[in-house]
Amino acid sequence: MATAAIISLAPMVKASLVDTERIVVDAKISSSGAGAHAPRLDLHPFRTYVIRPYEVVHHRHTAEIEQELSLLINKQVRVAFTPHAVDLVRGILTTAHTWLIKPVQEPDVWKVIRTMYSNEPFIRIVKDRAGFQRYPDVKYVIGSNLVDIGFEIDNRLNRLVILAAIDNLMKGASGQAVQAMNVALASPKQPH
Repeated sequence: MATAAIISLAPMVKASLVDTERIVVDAKISSSGAGAHAPRLDLHPFRTYVIRPYEVVHHRHTAEIEQELSLLINKQVRVAFTPHAVDLVRGILTTAHTWLIKPVQEPDVWKVIRTMYSNEPFIRIVKDRAGFQRYPDVKYVIGSNLVDIGFEIDNRLNRLVILAAIDNLMKGASGQAVQAMNVALASPKQPH
């Protein structure tokens, strides 16, 4: 959950587009995100037809999200974070609600994301005007190391909503570990 939240919010925070004192992240997580020793209620058979909020405030991932975003700009970033257990076997979808501190248009947000992630092969911007792939959806990242990021500008409330979808067993775990190893072991001239 922290991976999806950090990757989707980092460009906006780094570009000083959003109020870093008021960020709200809502996460939907699959049963496989509960870990190898999950309590009975987190096993998939008990999550059928479930959308269950848990650790609504003071979730352990809040500190990690705040830490990484704060390091990015050398200033304290404050995040409210609430996860929900949902009826999925794998995948995470985060929805971040941020408030703009300056006027932006859709091309500005595209540019900010592209500037930060232009050399990142596993990050895709998903924002179609119509159809099934209007926003990120875990269905399209399952089994991959991809992060799909999408957004929408709410001009009425001066809000920027940023969404991210990942496969928690890949990008949230093993795929991320392999990618980090490749970055650590790559020569300075090789892409990661």
